[in-house]
Amino acid sequence: MAQTEAKTENRPRVYGNFRTPTSKGLAGLSTAGTVLLIGGVVGGILLMMLNLWLAALAFEAVILVLIALSMSKNKHGRTLIERIVRRAGWANTVYSGANVYRAGPVSRVPSGTTKLPGISARSRITEHVDGYGRPFALLEVPQKHHYTVVFSSEPDGGGMVDQDHINRWVDRWAHWLGMLTDEPGLTAASVTIETAPDSGYRLARKIEARMADNAPAFARDVINETVQMLPTGATVTRAYIAVTFKASVRAGGRIRNAAEVADDLAARLPNLTLSLNDTGAGVAAPLTAQQLCEVIRVAYDPAEAILFDRAHAAGKAPELDWSEVGPQAADTFWDCYHHNNSWSKSWAMSVPPRSTVQANVLQALIAPNPELVRKRVTLLYRPIDPARAAQMVENDINTATFNASSRNRATARDTRETRAAQATAAEEADGAGLLNFGLVVTATVRSRVELDEAEAIIENLGTSARIRLEEAYGAQDSTFAAGLPLGIVIPDHLALPSTVRNAL
Repeated sequence: MAQTEAKTENRPRVYGNFRTPTSKGLAGLSTAGTVLLIGGVVGGILLMMLNLWLAALAFEAVILVLIALSMSKNKHGRTLIERIVRRAGWANTVYSGANVYRAGPVSRVPSGTTKLPGISARSRITEHVDGYGRPFALLEVPQKHHYTVVFSSEPDGGGMVDQDHINRWVDRWAHWLGMLTDEPGLTAASVTIETAPDSGYRLARKIEARMADNAPAFARDVINETVQMLPTGATVTRAYIAVTFKASVRAGGRIRNAAEVADDLAARLPNLTLSLNDTGAGVAAPLTAQQLCEVIRVAYDPAEAILFDRAHAAGKAPELDWSEVGPQAADTFWDCYHHNNSWSKSWAMSVPPRSTVQANVLQALIAPNPELVRKRVTLLYRPIDPARAAQMVENDINTATFNASSRNRATARDTRETRAAQATAAEEADGAGLLNFGLVVTATVRSRVELDEAEAIIENLGTSARIRLEEAYGAQDSTFAAGLPLGIVIPDHLALPSTVRNAL
């Protein structure tokens, strides 16, 4: 991302040059399409040299069909081959029954508990204490040797804030993201903004704790009446920041256990939270194991949110185990996800903003919506090691230049891609960090009939944010999990290696 500053600090800045990674290819083809083209020419010549004319004709016809499939793209940039592979994968999922999850005492889950489904099923949690004496939950995904710590905060918001102050927030947020590229072992980070109806118990608990014992009866009555009226239609906005670390500090290094990782992170977490406080995120603090259990449990069963709020208001903290935070029943459909008594639909960003944007570009998307039971907007970041960043931006310039020059006539998009790659390389040379980023949106409603309205709401909000959202067809359960503060690094769980995916 490159930044274009306004002439004065009192005017909104604009940001741009978001780039989707591309691969080199001839005449608009991807790397895989170019390999098919060259292989088709060479194979056809060899068959004709052997006088196998019919075989050569059939071979070339198959190659042409595959090339046509690789060139046919929808508005999200998905080729027809990708869509066919996705459909085939979904058919295999349904055939194997992997889209149905049942937990609890009468289920096939060995322990009879309600563990998390899908890619987070093997996760486990422990609790430790950081350098400030704060307990923090350490979430482990053993199959990938990933460890995640989750921070919670209540953002200040941009209302009634000077533009100069907002600009400083953005600068400090950019600085915090840049810090991630220098954190040893850090592999990913995510920011989840969740909006939901406010039960009112939290406000009542805070008011009761601050009310003076000798307060006049009239003042007490006014305050109590206000507390009872405010929750009607009110919403609560929470932010969660998850940072995920590898068990090994460097490639090929020793795999550390949870206790060793916790000892290392205990000294590093205070600096991460302290620097977050200056970004407009509010006061950030790590979640305890119990708090994280409640957050995930409510995501899968929103009806329990009021029960947790009521218990906290009564001074009775609920006790949840990590094996109890999942749904009792979940069914994954092609275009939605049914978990307990709620229905959810998830989208992923397919196209980033193509023009410059201001700092408030996501404001409408993350704002509360009364038509949705819950809404989560999650930004996913994957910091790129500074040692690789320089080579990557140079490769991006070469790729953009090659793709533009391989056509008879360069398009406006080719020219824009080349300029964006050059601007990114210039900023990286000036010391800016480089990150891959994505965005996931999840909307939760009470019944399936409400999903159509939720879909219209989210797609309109995506347009206002200048991004293109694609429904996570055939992957609603894993995309739902990716939008939670679990630190799941989706690319590391995919069957196809990243080199193959990029070539397609």
